[in-house]
Amino acid sequence: MSRFWSPVVHRLTPYVPGEQPRMTNLIKLNTNESPYGPSPRALAAIRAATDDTLRLYPDPAALALRQAIGRAHDVPAGHVFVGNGSDEVLAHAFQALLRHERPLLFPDISYSFYPVYCGLYDITAQTVPLDDGMRVNVADYMRPCGGIILPNPNAPTGMALGLADIETLLTHHRDQVVVVDEAYVDFGGESAIGLTARHDNLLVVRTLSKSSALAGLRVGYAVGHPDLIEALNRVKDSFNSYPLDRLAQAGAIAAIEDREWLANIRERVIRSRDRLTDSLGKMGFEVLPSCANFVFARHPDHDALTLAQNLRERAIIVRHFRTPRIAQWLRITIGTEAECQALCDALADITAIPRA
Repeated sequence: MSRFWSPVVHRLTPYVPGEQPRMTNLIKLNTNESPYGPSPRALAAIRAATDDTLRLYPDPAALALRQAIGRAHDVPAGHVFVGNGSDEVLAHAFQALLRHERPLLFPDISYSFYPVYCGLYDITAQTVPLDDGMRVNVADYMRPCGGIILPNPNAPTGMALGLADIETLLTHHRDQVVVVDEAYVDFGGESAIGLTARHDNLLVVRTLSKSSALAGLRVGYAVGHPDLIEALNRVKDSFNSYPLDRLAQAGAIAAIEDREWLANIRERVIRSRDRLTDSLGKMGFEVLPSCANFVFARHPDHDALTLAQNLRERAIIVRHFRTPRIAQWLRITIGTEAECQALCDALADITAIPRA
């Protein structure tokens, strides 16, 4: 605490990112990064952009990147907004579109950055409990609100809503913005981007950090009606007109255009996820049906925190949340086949030890 802090700083509870440990021979399955590298075309584009033009500011409108995103999703560039990772895009959306007198709705088990943004921007929120099966029940959102934000697939559960449910929300809340956070949609969910053509209250947020294996480049984007995009641009240009540097824009364009590489990574992760789900089930774990690049699992006879600690002793890192409702669950990122096998071998050894 400091007497120099602004009042808002005293009441903030900052987001806690996944650990980035410095351990040798580490199997890192805690932050949902891709186990495979980015497109070689993206790496080549980044190298090519490392030249004398770095003395110049990047295009503040990122037009070429927005055009590439538009081509990928069959939408005009004017319907696309880009930012420094999807977290920045979401932050602008909270301030530009979700700050109203009525409360913002989102699931009680969801991306833990949402309540942080509410605290930062003084947004009243109501969390809506997932059902006993850890699913979002759309009927629970049919109440007065200032807006809705849903991760789809949800994090950390990995479970997804179908487009019919999303459209039900959009139709019922025609005068409120519904933000659908699709960070993990490429691994099995249905993208709602196609719905933006007929629903002017829908904003879909995506990232290149997961399926495009570019978490280190920090590129996110949103697709929606131009009125929503204009609101985001007004906030961006009141904060930082140049959020994406020349290297990020060049690499992102190349990655988006390399659809074959994206499809390859996606299919490899999905296959590994299915095998890991099966293996965990055979060891007695309950595993939620995942449409993401991670699984959410618990064991009826072993404490989740203890499992995480025991795995760490074997240089395997998974994510454990201390939130009461999910304190007995582990979120496990899908790694390579070898990493998933090492995880299963370790868990088989750990769970064979009787509980103290």
